[in-house]
Amino acid sequence: MTPRKNWYSHCAIHIVAAVFISACCLQPISFAQAADEDAAARDNWRAVMSHSPYAGEGCFQASYPSIVWERVECKELHPHVHPIVRKPGGQITGNGHDYVAESSGLTSGALGTFPKVTGVKSEKSVGVAEFGGGGILGPNEYSLQLNTNFTGTTAACDGHSGCVVWEQFIYATDYEVKGEGAVFMQNWLIGWGTSRCPSGFASDGEGDCYGNSSAVTAPDVKPESLASLSLSGAADAGGNDTVVFTDGTTAYSSSQADSTLDISQVWKESEFNVVGDAGGSRADFNTPVSITVNVALTDGTTSAPTCVANAGTTGESNNLNLGKCSTASASSPYIQFTESN
Repeated sequence: MTPRKNWYSHCAIHIVAAVFISACCLQPISFAQAADEDAAARDNWRAVMSHSPYAGEGCFQASYPSIVWERVECKELHPHVHPIVRKPGGQITGNGHDYVAESSGLTSGALGTFPKVTGVKSEKSVGVAEFGGGGILGPNEYSLQLNTNFTGTTAACDGHSGCVVWEQFIYATDYEVKGEGAVFMQNWLIGWGTSRCPSGFASDGEGDCYGNSSAVTAPDVKPESLASLSLSGAADAGGNDTVVFTDGTTAYSSSQADSTLDISQVWKESEFNVVGDAGGSRADFNTPVSITVNVALTDGTTSAPTCVANAGTTGESNNLNLGKCSTASASSPYIQFTESN
């Protein structure tokens, strides 16, 4: 199938190229300066791709410097559960002990990045007894998660008393096939009750229903490359929910109908981090490691979000201790914090 492409995307590429060539002709550029400019251009490209998902449902891919999404094959996954928080996890990050970015109004999109990463040489996903020791375990197994709050009910709850919706935008290593990552959304109906889960959802055995969107295959990136990775989620009322993962030079995207959860009606908090790979597992990094986490929001304002402590929603965690959290107003207002061991 020939992918549809936006004509203005090609124009933008030519304009950027022309400006770059003109600048090169006007003044000499050192290797260091050229490297800095290339890094900045890639960062800008990642931001553009994260904020410009393809308009239709399905799976897509784009390669730097192109900003044109091309349709690729979707895969149907056998869901590994990425459970909800059960109780605060002490001093480690995750399982409730995490910062979230809270917007003053509804959030329509969020972008998670790691602006600075030092010391990462190894990582291992390990089972946690509290969650039955499950997950995709072993060296270089982890997930990036961008998670919404689970404090609102929508039409997706179909009138079930106490039901709330929760959406996870996920990149996970070795999720279904060894050597391949997967980019997808995991959808939750928390507090659905004892009745049978709706089509497309399975029961977690505790009164909650969960199911995965279609997934797009991505590389199985080693954790040493965290600084070049980003993950974003977007929700368009009446349109689609979209997850975008970038690995520095390629972007991978999967979309589903927003009506799956109607998360756009209740999304106000965003948690982003690197954690264990499913099943409530924990991502254990070598020592010493320091990671800076940035969560930028699209909420229709430039106002700084609130940084809320101990408000994480995912059950997965890592072995890093949280530092201080700061906030900033901007065209994409954000929170930023460090975690280290």
